[in-house]
Amino acid sequence: MTKKWVDNLILKKGWDNAKAREQLGITSGVVGIICNVILCLLKFFVGAVTNSVSITADAVNNLSDAGSNVVTIAGAKLSARPVDKEHPFGHGRLEYISALIVAFFIFLMGFELGKSSIEKIITPEAVEFSIWNLIILLAAIGVKLWMAYFNNNLYKATGNINMKAVKQDSLNDCIATGATVVALLISSFTSFNRADGIIGLIVAVIIIIAGIDIIKDIMGPLLGQPPSEELVKNIEDIMLSDSNIVGVHDLIVHDYGPGRIIASAHAEVPADADIVLIHDIIDNIEKEISEKLQIVICIHMDPVVVNDEKVNKYKELTAEVLESYNPDFKFHDFRMVEGQTHTNLIFDLVVPFSKTVTNDKILSDITELFKEKDSSINIVVTVEHSYV
Repeated sequence: MTKKWVDNLILKKGWDNAKAREQLGITSGVVGIICNVILCLLKFFVGAVTNSVSITADAVNNLSDAGSNVVTIAGAKLSARPVDKEHPFGHGRLEYISALIVAFFIFLMGFELGKSSIEKIITPEAVEFSIWNLIILLAAIGVKLWMAYFNNNLYKATGNINMKAVKQDSLNDCIATGATVVALLISSFTSFNRADGIIGLIVAVIIIIAGIDIIKDIMGPLLGQPPSEELVKNIEDIMLSDSNIVGVHDLIVHDYGPGRIIASAHAEVPADADIVLIHDIIDNIEKEISEKLQIVICIHMDPVVVNDEKVNKYKELTAEVLESYNPDFKFHDFRMVEGQTHTNLIFDLVVPFSKTVTNDKILSDITELFKEKDSSINIVVTVEHSYV
């Protein structure tokens, strides 16, 4: 239901991706504030009546959630600001910063709940049971489940990481409130009053762990993470759709926030091709990638020999040697220079980050394999890692 409403709303308003992210981010924040303020007031009342520290802490959590919803609104507005002289790539990364603030609220809640729970374990107090209190707490779980569902659909529609953080926070609240219900029942029917503090401490740890997971999600795009396999494939497919592009390598994608991606790549082209024609083809490819993927890309031409029988022979030999050594190794920018006593094979070798040996060891091993095939071969290799 929510996803259909989101899709219809975007269609009705005629929003583009950037506008949809902004408006739905504001919607998420406003709905969250309303729900969390209502839950906060209800839980404060229940906590005061039952003398339960976990319920009262849960109420504080809802209040902090309302604060994080305000941050979500601010993040949606600020990240949508257009480019300016000081920020030529826009303000999109402010969305990640606001999500980081939401994660801080989660950590703060976990710390405060843990502190209160330890005090409750040391000096336990009786917890009073009421069927109405139980009903209110179960209703709170229902509201938070709906909020998680609601924000999850907003996240799917926009990719806004703030909504993912709010969704996870809502699920954490479900766990916290569920644990509170268990503590309430145990304390009331077994006279084991420390149950409230023990379960509260467990919930605090769960909340802190969830906060760490959210920070991991945020730090990836902030620090610079590799693009998705789907995006890489889409870029390569568009580039290789023209027969004059015979290879793609050194693809680098810079993410400056949602909808603000800048990329560069090397396109291997026949060395004997018309340079004016190739330049025109690459211009068209850059425009196509911009229109279809909303990515500003700069493509560098790398001329390679494609119709020379001897070059192709040594290129196939290189592929065979590398496949036998490590199938994950790739190479590009292959050139061959013949001399009277030896033949230089020059290429860039792309190795995975998970390699377990040094570059010198790799070069030594590969050199030996080439010598076994042909003693006159000398390799000149530049070892590098892929950016995707």
